[in-house]
Amino acid sequence: MKKIIYVLLLAISITACKNEPKQESTVVEEVKQEQIITSIYPETITKVFNAHGSIEQWNKMNALSFTMTKPTGKEKTTKDLKTRAELIETPTYTQGFDGETLWVNEKDGNAYRGKPQFYKGLMFYFYGMPFVFGDEGIDYKETEPLVFEGKTYPGILISYEAGVGESSDDQYKIFYDAETGQMEWLAYTVTFGKSEGSPDFHFIRYNNWQTVNGLVLPKSIDWYNYENNLPTEKRNTVEFTDVMLSEKAPDQAMFTMPEGAKVIE
Repeated sequence: MKKIIYVLLLAISITACKNEPKQESTVVEEVKQEQIITSIYPETITKVFNAHGSIEQWNKMNALSFTMTKPTGKEKTTKDLKTRAELIETPTYTQGFDGETLWVNEKDGNAYRGKPQFYKGLMFYFYGMPFVFGDEGIDYKETEPLVFEGKTYPGILISYEAGVGESSDDQYKIFYDAETGQMEWLAYTVTFGKSEGSPDFHFIRYNNWQTVNGLVLPKSIDWYNYENNLPTEKRNTVEFTDVMLSEKAPDQAMFTMPEGAKVIE
């Protein structure tokens, strides 16, 4: 009888062990996630953008203004960075563009003798370097480096697709510091009012910068004389003061043509 009880207890014990759920050991593998940043731009121009605060930071901005001092007085430019509407205020005239209509308002009987179509957006373009080369419809290619005073600057050739901008035949070259990526030179052609492209490159040196809202923008730029498509000696300097860069869009009313202004066709 004792043997029977012992056998029964043993059988129950074995059955219980078989039915007991197995505890599975879970190995938790730590996966390191790398932040992968993709860019729609070539590596070289991205390097330049990043050296100046990044194209992403620039794209957050909606308004830009700056002032230049000229022989006739101060000239202030205000720009809507998204619509590219513009207001240029000077002591003798005001020039505006509301996104569709270009106009000039002369002051105190002073006749405006400039070229408003050519000047529209011109100084903004030179000031907004290198970020204006983040616009759509632009092609990028590597070009021969610039050697100036014994230093070599890698180059990027920038051209526009047909129909982009006022002068899509214009060509530009950015030359930058190979180590830092910071822009050092701009070479550009002028084709406005011409039936075909120009082989002559003009040169501006960018070597004086200021940081505004996380972006490295020009404090001044130097135009150089040139020969055989190479810069020679400095010709003149243009300084930029009272720079404002904001995520807040400008009041669109400021770009509206006032009464008495002339429409520029």
